[in-house]
Amino acid sequence: MTNLMSLHDAFTLPAHLHAHTPPERMNVHRENVKLLHTERGTDRIHHHQLNELTQILQPNDLLIFNQSRTIPAQLFSETQQVTIRLARQLSETKWEALILNNDAQASQIDLKEGVTVELLGTGSEAPLTQIVFHHVNEPMLSYLHKYGEPIRYEYINTPWPLEAYQTVFATAPGSIEMPSAGRAFSWTLIQALKNQQIQVGFLTLHAGISYYENNQWPNPRHHPESYAIPAETLTAIQQAKAKGGRVIAVGTTVVRALETYAQAPHACEGETKLYIQKDTPLQLVDGLLSGLHEPHSSHLDLLRAFLPDEILLASYQQALQHEYLWHEFGDLHLML
Repeated sequence: MTNLMSLHDAFTLPAHLHAHTPPERMNVHRENVKLLHTERGTDRIHHHQLNELTQILQPNDLLIFNQSRTIPAQLFSETQQVTIRLARQLSETKWEALILNNDAQASQIDLKEGVTVELLGTGSEAPLTQIVFHHVNEPMLSYLHKYGEPIRYEYINTPWPLEAYQTVFATAPGSIEMPSAGRAFSWTLIQALKNQQIQVGFLTLHAGISYYENNQWPNPRHHPESYAIPAETLTAIQQAKAKGGRVIAVGTTVVRALETYAQAPHACEGETKLYIQKDTPLQLVDGLLSGLHEPHSSHLDLLRAFLPDEILLASYQQALQHEYLWHEFGDLHLML
């Protein structure tokens, strides 16, 4: 196998490896999820639990988390049976969205409280549609919290509440989907890391929609995401590097924000269209802690910047053999 297409050809993700339930709903502490560790450079592969991270990392290493908070980005029209999945906010009332089940090709969708959604035309890439909300008599975020639900894909059968789609440190509302790599962390684990002199920092990147249905995936170049990196996080990066520590991104969103800062040039906030792939040089990030990704997702492309294809493929084969769980409630993969 020499490329990612061969990975796609090599396996089908078995249904029982789709994580459909938050670990804590199965009486498992969230930090007890499995942790696959692929050593960059030696290519050795190890199997752990996340709570063993204190034994894997070293003093002065710096973990950076995405503190964006998930919003309820899915709305339903009761009269038209149409589903709206918000994808990206353009202004207070104007968004890009995925419109599902609009078999009648309606140009206006009716929602609760007399709110209507007008379909304006094609979004930044197919199948996204640009829409505008009318007659919303409160802030959009307030309306979404009254009538919206978190986006839930077909492998999840239970309507878990919005809180199930939050990290413990989520503060800044704006993500369409949860920045899920940080979900398994508890405050207890974060404190245990600090006790080992392992540093932590935060930034915000509001994650957009990750899947368009019908085996279609967003191209990051056409689906920008907004980000902000606090000055104290940049200082922590400088200090960690000066002391020989490694900067470890918790999630692909963190990699995108930090490497945009490194290229952009040094813009602490803004929108990023950076598409990180195999040949993208990494300037700030030394390691990545990520969930497990499906073959055609752009997230998997980003992982190729950290591991050679053959080692990434070998790691994923081990994850399959050891029955790691995929998706937002699943297990994690450390590339360091």
